[in-house]
Amino acid sequence: MKQPATYLYPAVFTFEGGQISITFPDLPGCVSCADTEAEAVANAREALGGHLWCIEQDGDALPAPTPANSVELEKEEIVCPIDVYMPAVRLAQENKAVNRTVTLPAWLNAAALEKGVNFSQALQASLIEQLGLQQRMRV
Repeated sequence: MKQPATYLYPAVFTFEGGQISITFPDLPGCVSCADTEAEAVANAREALGGHLWCIEQDGDALPAPTPANSVELEKEEIVCPIDVYMPAVRLAQENKAVNRTVTLPAWLNAAALEKGVNFSQALQASLIEQLGLQQRMRV
């Protein structure tokens, strides 16, 4: 099933103690915070994208977004519709770098350092070759 390119969910910005807390009524556990409204929108978009990506990966159904004008608010709260473009989120997750610890003989490490070898590039090139992934786009 093709996944949507864009999602739109209402976020609740709660102004307290000089900070803005961000929650999504339809997505428990999707939270963030910020110091300014501009930062709140950016942080909300990042949190929403990551949260929705995890739901997609788990194969779970996404809840329908509550209409912004139906969100119940407390004092010091506003609702802000947040959209997220998921192709960018999905691509970022697929190309996310991960750290790996490797063990090398000291003599090999010294020789590589002397020649200015980039260990990450060398390991990537070797794995691509060993796994037969030469045709795959390198990032």
